[in-house]
Amino acid sequence: MNSFWQDRPTFVTGATGLVGGWLVRRLIDAGADVVCLVRDWVPQSELARTSSIEQVKIVRGDVRDQSTLERALGEYEINTVIHLAAQTIVTIANRNPVSAWETNVQGTWTLLEACRRTPTVQQIVMASSDKAYGESDQLPYDEETPLRGRHPYDASKSCSNIICQTYAATYGVPVVVTRCGNFYGGGDLNWNRIVPGTIRSVLRGQRPVIRSDGEYVRDYFYVEDGAAAYMLLAEELHRNRQIAGQAFNFSNETQATVKDIAQKILALMSSDLELDIRNEVTNEIRHQYLSAARARRELGWRPLFTLDEGLVKTIDWYRKFFE
Repeated sequence: MNSFWQDRPTFVTGATGLVGGWLVRRLIDAGADVVCLVRDWVPQSELARTSSIEQVKIVRGDVRDQSTLERALGEYEINTVIHLAAQTIVTIANRNPVSAWETNVQGTWTLLEACRRTPTVQQIVMASSDKAYGESDQLPYDEETPLRGRHPYDASKSCSNIICQTYAATYGVPVVVTRCGNFYGGGDLNWNRIVPGTIRSVLRGQRPVIRSDGEYVRDYFYVEDGAAAYMLLAEELHRNRQIAGQAFNFSNETQATVKDIAQKILALMSSDLELDIRNEVTNEIRHQYLSAARARRELGWRPLFTLDEGLVKTIDWYRKFFE
């Protein structure tokens, strides 16, 4: 729907993050008039490295600052909001829960309240996570699985989801929620994550570190698939306001352990390095994977990349980055 995005005033939070850089690039290619909320200057981010930042408008500020958000949404007459800004690292949230809750929970209600008070806003896509479900015996998780986050990061995602449902049900705010697995792809500068950390270790000739015992099961979802899914959902909300308040899982529906992912990367990079398994992780969910049946059925969605295709593109990105 490039005609939908052509000249469309679109507000993106979290634009310097992993998904944000790829999303902004897709929006620019589709002809959108993009406005980005930026808190910290990250020169290594995909937004800066690709010069996408020179093709968008920048609002400096924090997602918890309602007056800044209302000014930006109003002055730029924003139609579509895609909210990615979050504290995304589980270990950091466990160590500093208040920071995670302020960004992930307060940031959600602040943005939604600003949108409620801005009449031009027509679609809001809120990025959440499979962690919103917490730990469950029902696998794979579908959208009807109860939200039972127990640890700081998981609880922040459960809360933000419920806040979105509240704004849709009580005020008619046109918001939909995405729940995706573990994102990976070029531009991820959080080196304690398994994909970028393993690739960097191989390029440096060092043993890749696995913080857990390597047997934690996750969905791994390529970043360009995530960016495309967010745009698709905004387009669908434009066509069908009845989906406001709903959530959609996006996943390749492929289970993989942390050790599986690290070994795939070693094989793709022709490395014979041994893994350094430290078994230090606590307060993380043991086994998670998603059903994307609703997105396939109701949105006609399909992933663009397999796990191996995404890893090949990711490895190529980091080779160039470290050159």
